[in-house]
Amino acid sequence: MAALLDSSLPGHCRAVISNRPDAAGLRLAAARGIHTIVIDHRHFASRAAFDLALRAEIESHAPAWIFLAGFMRILTEGFVTHFSGRMVNIHPSLLPAFPGLRTHASALAAGVKTHGCTVHFVTPAVDGGPIIAQSSVPVLPDDTETSLAQRVLVAEHELYPRIARGLLTDQITLPDGKPTAQARHQ
Repeated sequence: MAALLDSSLPGHCRAVISNRPDAAGLRLAAARGIHTIVIDHRHFASRAAFDLALRAEIESHAPAWIFLAGFMRILTEGFVTHFSGRMVNIHPSLLPAFPGLRTHASALAAGVKTHGCTVHFVTPAVDGGPIIAQSSVPVLPDDTETSLAQRVLVAEHELYPRIARGLLTDQITLPDGKPTAQARHQ
């Protein structure tokens, strides 16, 4: 999130919302004068009730785009469908390979020679939305989860802000208003 705030969203970010009161992103945003909100999922009886509160809060800010960064909760299909084509996430693998968690360990175990990150539209299928862009890094013979994760993170910090800027400035557009793959960065 810091990379987004520092390089692509100044003046564009209306709020930073987290479901975790201790999220580092809240402090980063507040230090930059950005409105922060906590909607703690533990205070809701169901996932649907949380999603309704989150949806209402997001709508109160009328964003053109919603950029997820470190939001580690599966959102309900109704929530995702409501924001279809406007909600973007980054994932630390070259999707469709290695969706979900522990992507770096999975890449190493699979013996792939290339790993990376993917910026994609959020759909009800976890990590299954249309790909906007990808950036790859080599997997080195002596890589560990940590060393590979560090190189992928550098790629994420370059790719996600660049794609966010492109979406915010209409340099990346959606054919017929529908999310589809736009460009790949290698």
